[in-house]
Amino acid sequence: MGEVPPTRILLADDHALVRRGVRLILDNEPDLSVVAEAADGAEAVAQARIERPDLAILDIAMPRLTGLQAARELSRLLPEMRILILTMYDNEQYFFEALKAGASGYVLKSVADRDLVEACRAAVRGESFLYPGAVNALIRNYLDRVAKGDDQPRRTITHREEEVLKLVAEGYSSKQIADVLFISVKTVERHRANLLQKLGLRDRLELTRYAIRAGLIEP
Repeated sequence: MGEVPPTRILLADDHALVRRGVRLILDNEPDLSVVAEAADGAEAVAQARIERPDLAILDIAMPRLTGLQAARELSRLLPEMRILILTMYDNEQYFFEALKAGASGYVLKSVADRDLVEACRAAVRGESFLYPGAVNALIRNYLDRVAKGDDQPRRTITHREEEVLKLVAEGYSSKQIADVLFISVKTVERHRANLLQKLGLRDRLELTRYAIRAGLIEP
């Protein structure tokens, strides 16, 4: 029997220094190999289409597409690929959004040197990896929902509308948004109109303010 080839990894973070540090951790392991890097969520999706990695490690706060938006796209495009979120945010909302987006693990950057390698191996085995605070949040959320007898609230806007909203707020034109999301300009304009109507907003400035409040972009 031949040796099992190393797990091929795509690493996405908008800080080159972070990517370098994470790469050092991963490339030090014989069963893990970083084959592609990306500086934002849209580039991560594009690189994944080309490289077809076994595992994608995504930061949350990135330009163009967030890590969560990229995770949703990647789960749809490459359902066999595993996804880990690597983030500074010890935040229950982001954690639950990551699970819904298709991630099989959530690792905090502050303990990446301790947890990341184990999380990668768990993901490849088809297992979940959650840091202790996330496990507590998951249990608490479940118990709250049982007590109330309800499910998670419905989203006001769709995932695609959220992607368009982020790019509008970052100053992209309809043509540029269409190129990033692989949709037509007409579809972008329809999503923009739907956003204004659903959110009761009037223009790009108000959309940008909403995107900042929603945590899609940093002020």
